[in-house]
Amino acid sequence: MDKGFSGLSTRSAPRRLGRARRALAGALGMGMALSMALVVGLAQAQVRVGVTLSSTGAAASLGVVERNVFELMPQEIGGQKIEYIVLDDGGDPAQAVRNARKLITDERVDILLGGTTSPNCLAIVPVAAELSVPFVAMGSAAAIVEPMDANRRWVFKTVHNDQMMVEAIVEHMVKTGIKTVGYIGLADATGEGYLRALRPLAERAGLRLVAVESYNRTDTSVTAQVLRLTMARPDAIFTASLGTPAALPQIEIVNRGYTGRLYQNHGVANADFLRVAGAAAEGLYLPIGPLLVASQLPEGNPARRPSLDIIQRYEARFGAGSTNTFISNAYDAWLLFANALPRAAALAKPGTPAFRVALRDAIEATRDFAGTQGVYTMSATDHVGLDARSRQIIRVVKGQWKLVEQDRP
Repeated sequence: MDKGFSGLSTRSAPRRLGRARRALAGALGMGMALSMALVVGLAQAQVRVGVTLSSTGAAASLGVVERNVFELMPQEIGGQKIEYIVLDDGGDPAQAVRNARKLITDERVDILLGGTTSPNCLAIVPVAAELSVPFVAMGSAAAIVEPMDANRRWVFKTVHNDQMMVEAIVEHMVKTGIKTVGYIGLADATGEGYLRALRPLAERAGLRLVAVESYNRTDTSVTAQVLRLTMARPDAIFTASLGTPAALPQIEIVNRGYTGRLYQNHGVANADFLRVAGAAAEGLYLPIGPLLVASQLPEGNPARRPSLDIIQRYEARFGAGSTNTFISNAYDAWLLFANALPRAAALAKPGTPAFRVALRDAIEATRDFAGTQGVYTMSATDHVGLDARSRQIIRVVKGQWKLVEQDRP
């Protein structure tokens, strides 16, 4: 009994017929093998982009927006097929790590994008380095990319360092006559990073930090902390938080009758924060990247055009008025990847370790590239690449974000 290519049994036949069948089976087998090789080659040539975001949990008001951005991104760049694998980490750093490992080891992605919050980004950094995959992070903490070392060599960031944004706040405070400052921030890497930046900057600027408080993302009351803050009578209070959890101290401070200046960091620049904070947000100051006030920027600003382009696309899909600063975090991560892709693909085949190295190197070689956060110029020691020109000070006026002209209140 002979067995053909299919593995099914066949009846006895004359020897010549058997030889013919075996020859045909061999030819079919070679053809199938060649076809499979071509299929595998094509699969490897497809660029796979792994994304982990906090589309549920306390940071969902950020992560949902970032996830929406990836729904708008093209499936092909310069003839190169792109596949996006998007996972939710629920705002949990441990889950972010599991997602990163799954994306790299199981899904075999060529690059990681995401990490909605600084704690999640910091947790992913050693995984990206261990498995030699470039990671473009969306958190603000400077510690994600500084100081440069073997781990951070694989990591880039689209969001201004907390240091840069605190500098903008301190400069505005000094220009507008603030002398004393109170601080309340999240009791995690986000809040710690902003406080670490604020202390020396305030001291050098002659500002006195008179009260420091913290709270957790899941807290439902900050009454005790706010009482201590207001009793210190600071000229201004700076809150370092993210998304809707930032509304809790904002509301409590205003309800306690505090009449000084209120600042937040750029992590609150979304509609959900304004909705939850309501009237308590009125008059609030914060530093921000260009996107949220793109239409208010002068024509010559390099971030104006890319910002207006993605705003138009985003609102066409998700509704008028849905623009959110966290569009920038995700879109610029994609822009940095898309800008680097052709150069990397010219050097190595997608799906290979050599391509991942080439992609990392190409991102690091980014020069004078305009995104929605500003102009990026990366280097071996600077994996953010943004400078002070990309920051804007804005204020909430009648529930709208308004660019502050010449840093005047």
